[in-house]
Amino acid sequence: MAKIVVSQFVSVDGVIEDPGGSEKWDRGGWAFKFERGPEGDKFKFDELMASDALLLGRVTYDGFAEAWPSRTDEFADKFNGMRKYVVSRSMDDAEWTNSVIVRPDDLVDTVTRLRQEPGGDVLVNGSAQLVEALRANDLVDEYRLMVFPTVLGAGKRMFAGDSDVSTLRLVDSKPAGECLILTYEPARDAA
Repeated sequence: MAKIVVSQFVSVDGVIEDPGGSEKWDRGGWAFKFERGPEGDKFKFDELMASDALLLGRVTYDGFAEAWPSRTDEFADKFNGMRKYVVSRSMDDAEWTNSVIVRPDDLVDTVTRLRQEPGGDVLVNGSAQLVEALRANDLVDEYRLMVFPTVLGAGKRMFAGDSDVSTLRLVDSKPAGECLILTYEPARDAA
């Protein structure tokens, strides 16, 4: 069965907005100011190779669809070839290879079906509203956070919704260059 894996670049103060700088936010591009080292590169490579699909919000999808199709290496080939589910109210056409539009009203049913299918992980990157909707509906199986040593003071935060409290269980932690990789699972048996 597939796992829904939220994998984020995150600042110490919980911001996930524009780590690569493609969204033109005045504080964007912060992830490239730090070395994640070979450990971080290997982590991201292994994570992608173990995945069969991406689940993205529209803004993240648009940024990825602009950046990735022109790239060619093993990582890019996997990224470009895998199935992509983009959650959007407004999109009518998703042109990036193997893309499927999911309407917000169909999110829970679509993700429930994806979790029941055999295969690799379904990665969720960026997509703050989508992450919150998945968390609120108890649809996340694992959180993988690459924490960068910066405080941004503003921006979209990973957990910014009004839904109930979620208790997480630390599964793994490891250094990666100047960063720290934290892996959590929902503690579904906790009160």
